[in-house]
Amino acid sequence: MMAAVQDRVEMQESTTEQSKDRRPLRVCMVVYSFYLTDSRVRQYATAFADRGDQVDIIALRHNRTEPKMDKYGSITVYNVQERRKDERGAFDYAQRICRFFLKAFWKITRLQWKEKYDIVHVHSIPDFLVYTALWPKVNGTPVILDIHDVLPEFYASKFDAGRRSVMISLMRLIERVSVMFADHVIVANDIWRDRVAERCRAEAKCTTVQNYPDPRVFRAQDSHTPNGSFTIVYPGSLNQHQGLDIAVKAFARIADKMPNAEFKIYGGGPDKPKLIEMARSLGLEKRILFHDYLPFSEIVNVMSGADLAVVPKRATHQFGNEAASTKILEFMTLGVPVVVTRTRIDSLYFDEKLVRFFESDNDVQLADEIFFLYSNPSVRKELAANGLAHAKQNSWPSRQQDYLRLVDSLVQPRIVADMSKA
Repeated sequence: MMAAVQDRVEMQESTTEQSKDRRPLRVCMVVYSFYLTDSRVRQYATAFADRGDQVDIIALRHNRTEPKMDKYGSITVYNVQERRKDERGAFDYAQRICRFFLKAFWKITRLQWKEKYDIVHVHSIPDFLVYTALWPKVNGTPVILDIHDVLPEFYASKFDAGRRSVMISLMRLIERVSVMFADHVIVANDIWRDRVAERCRAEAKCTTVQNYPDPRVFRAQDSHTPNGSFTIVYPGSLNQHQGLDIAVKAFARIADKMPNAEFKIYGGGPDKPKLIEMARSLGLEKRILFHDYLPFSEIVNVMSGADLAVVPKRATHQFGNEAASTKILEFMTLGVPVVVTRTRIDSLYFDEKLVRFFESDNDVQLADEIFFLYSNPSVRKELAANGLAHAKQNSWPSRQQDYLRLVDSLVQPRIVADMSKA
């Protein structure tokens, strides 16, 4: 990680580490999401707060009854717009984002007038939110664009748009001009980092920062088999590219051989009604159990109690093939073995010592893998131990200093310039 800027970071490292009397930074983040449920944003913000920096976050609120401002120590969250996830199409989705852009632009400009920010970190999607930091940028504040999902591929997946459509071409243009505007670009995985760097000709200023579980929240449990039951869990969105229909079919193939097993699915999405009907038609409505999204603290408890997790994404779907699943590392951190589709991204980060792979869309092979692990507790235990060791080496606390050094490398030249002017 951080290979593209390693030399630059090392040049600033000694300055950062020696500055015991370093003045606190004033940081602003912009995200079209909910602060408390966006673990990536919370981890960044907490990393700053833990070392004494002041953080302002411009984000969404769930409804009008929520306060427009929340305080969490040195982190201030401005909830500038309500969002209900019920967009009726691309136009509805776009107009809500544009309203958020205007509100965030106005808010960050007003806050910048009061006291200059040292750095602004804008989270995509969409990429053009980076331009909410126009006034700080004009005043010399470095701006980071953090690409959680690559916009053209995300749009194509969400709205079933063709790769050569006018809208996809527009998304690529937006991506390019947004990357040009930013001083540095963070991308959520190495495949997308390389693609963004190539498409935007920005190799030198693109860095990978993956999504990492927070071990303060995700903690391994001693046992995952209460009362002799066997629980298989999937938490997350229920979209076509997530492949839950494959998992339902696989469970149906082996349900009779696993009489004490249940498959629990937590989440929502457009495929949920079809999946419920599929389970009913297979006569498994009492063993394939569907639940709504749970609060963060509650879903962690559900995940930690699982005997086995499944992540059945479709490798035949470009977004599913390339979007890294945070759920895999989260289950590893909890000591739960995982069965995973052999996607391009998951094959890059994991091997057979860490997970059990099956081929995309192959419910027969997925059924075989589930039943094999059900029948072999020692293999489950070994997978869980290997996964836990891997997760400890790839957790946010082990990586956050890389991020902070990157930020300091961008901020330091401005601080030195301001001191010289003074």
